[in-house]
Amino acid sequence: MRGNLALQYAGTALAWGASFLFIKVGLEGLSFTQVVLWRLVFGAVTLGAVLGLTRTRLPREAATWAHLSVLAVAQCVVPWLLFSWAEQSISSGLASIYNATTPLMTMSVALAFLPGEKLTDAKLFGLLLGFTGVVVVLAPWQAGIIGSVPAQLACLGATASYGVALVYLRRFILPRGVGTPTIAFMQVSIAAAAMLLAAPWVASTSMHLTPAIVASMIGLGAFGTGLAFVWNTNVVRGWGPTAASTVTYLTPVVGVVLGAVALDEHISWNQPVGALAVIAGIVVTQRSSRKAAETVAADAP
Repeated sequence: MRGNLALQYAGTALAWGASFLFIKVGLEGLSFTQVVLWRLVFGAVTLGAVLGLTRTRLPREAATWAHLSVLAVAQCVVPWLLFSWAEQSISSGLASIYNATTPLMTMSVALAFLPGEKLTDAKLFGLLLGFTGVVVVLAPWQAGIIGSVPAQLACLGATASYGVALVYLRRFILPRGVGTPTIAFMQVSIAAAAMLLAAPWVASTSMHLTPAIVASMIGLGAFGTGLAFVWNTNVVRGWGPTAASTVTYLTPVVGVVLGAVALDEHISWNQPVGALAVIAGIVVTQRSSRKAAETVAADAP
């Protein structure tokens, strides 16, 4: 069982890290909106097959569907459009580094909107350290940086949307007792339906398909959007959320390495240095949150 979970943990890191490579390859023959469209379609089909095999029933409450529709926009449509648009101008490795800021964005949103979250000195230090790493990755001192600033800011907008989505999930959806695979399927399928309806207006340009592009879209949808979510859920249940969350540290490493090896992308010194600062900030904030939760549990009657 432990070995199986280890494989699923490694598969999650590889699938999520490779997602940025798949996006970059897809953009060679598809528009950024078409990349998101096919990602959602293949992801919905894969997650639907998982739910069919497990005979999982979908919730019937209209309020649950409404909340999941909000989640579909905030966690799928908006961030994936932003990342795909950004990768037209920046490398897949750089996009994967910015994706690692998701826990920092989530903590920032939680501090603003969740009553139980409090800003401690440790959390403040972790957030400052993490966002200092973002500035190092952005490299405002470099000549010619202006051209890529909108794309890099789009990546930060995507992770901010992830942060909003995760806090919304915690506050409005998880208390309803909806299972994680069901949440994944419903948000991806709702987002896919929305993109299919909008496709005649936003994704109608001609496609230039090659075997590499088709394989990348299948990999992005079936693995990066579908199976990886199920694998990560299994690891959370088997190892606990703290151990499972460390996959966040590996995805930028996988993304940068794959971009350099498969696409010959250049890696400047500031990118790994900034990424390490971001990861250090995540570690500090997560340890602070875990200690706070243990203190609350100890004080509870």
